[in-house]
Amino acid sequence: MKNFDCVVVGGGMVGAASALALAQLGLTVALVEQYEPKSFEKEQKLDLRVSAISLASQYLLEQLSAWSQVMKWRACSYKRLGVWEQEYAYTEFNANDIEQSHLGHIVENRLLQLSLWEQINLQNNIEVFCPERLISLSQNTDKATLVLENSSLMAKLVIAADGANSHVRQLVNIGITSWDYQQSAMLINVKTQQPQQDITWQQYLPTGPVAFLPLSKSSVSVSVENSLEQSEQGGYASLVWYHQRDEIKRLSVLSNQKLQQEVLAVFPKRLGGVEVLDKGAFPLTRRHANTYQKNRVLLLGDAAHTINPMAGQGVNLGFKDVKALQTVISNAIAHGECWHEENVLARYEMMRRKDNLLMQSTMDVLYHAFSHPSPLIKTLRNASLLAVSKVPVLNSAIKNKALAYACGI
Repeated sequence: MKNFDCVVVGGGMVGAASALALAQLGLTVALVEQYEPKSFEKEQKLDLRVSAISLASQYLLEQLSAWSQVMKWRACSYKRLGVWEQEYAYTEFNANDIEQSHLGHIVENRLLQLSLWEQINLQNNIEVFCPERLISLSQNTDKATLVLENSSLMAKLVIAADGANSHVRQLVNIGITSWDYQQSAMLINVKTQQPQQDITWQQYLPTGPVAFLPLSKSSVSVSVENSLEQSEQGGYASLVWYHQRDEIKRLSVLSNQKLQQEVLAVFPKRLGGVEVLDKGAFPLTRRHANTYQKNRVLLLGDAAHTINPMAGQGVNLGFKDVKALQTVISNAIAHGECWHEENVLARYEMMRRKDNLLMQSTMDVLYHAFSHPSPLIKTLRNASLLAVSKVPVLNSAIKNKALAYACGI
């Protein structure tokens, strides 16, 4: 049986980042994951799963030495964010307003994970157990014992970063509060005619939002018929289409050509001509663990909380969890405390729970406010957007502060 300071279960973006962050403190770390990320080739098609990486998340990834490799592969920075329901109430957020060069980057999830794994493989104090699966977990006053399919581990701390359906969370009997939004989101990768790679936008429709996320213009291998004529000014994008689940199911089985016709009929005209390359869908749910801690087990990322993806904050909250945990343990070590005592580890939840709940609740308010069918509510929400955009006092007091908070600065 091998002994470690920490065992991280789940090697996705948040799990891999937490393994590196803990290793930076000089701790010995085991990373347990079932699937190793696929290597990168420039000709690979763009993945459907992408994230809007905030400035705060970028700074963490830079600290972990993983960001530069992502930029060498594929990433698309954006400087502006547009939101509207009615055209007259169009509101735009700009990086210039908060004295930044950009608001964030749209990056494929797999590339973020792969870059973090490349850094993990360079560390002498991280051991990767992959492919491997957790079978059971038990705890006593001093350590936790993890039984895997092919080995057993002991640790002073266990990090559950194994996703929304966390097996670790279930094994230690941490309950969750959850509900479905009764909607699904469809992800559609497209080639675009219009040059719009510096902006991400979202329009609220009665059936749910539609969103545009710019993707890297790096060459990718695509094999489609009747390829869209594209100038150097065009690019690639990820479209997000929120709708009732039955409608998303209907759209999901359409051919790319027929789906393209549906997109052009529903999405705003500013999108321009597109060619559908790939598509996928997932249901929208909200989950929040009743506690982030059970003795020596801590929940991070989606294992602790999932959120409506409307504002693209999901993985950014997970990276905030990682930074908070690193700060808690670093401060404990610096002050001569036993970093793995339960009362010390409890400081992590104190730092993160309120912020995660605030972001979840904000997304819920936006979701319900923009889906309310009342003409009066519709008028009020468009008037609010118009006021935030046009009234200088509100622009500075609300718009820019909200933008800075979303960026994590």
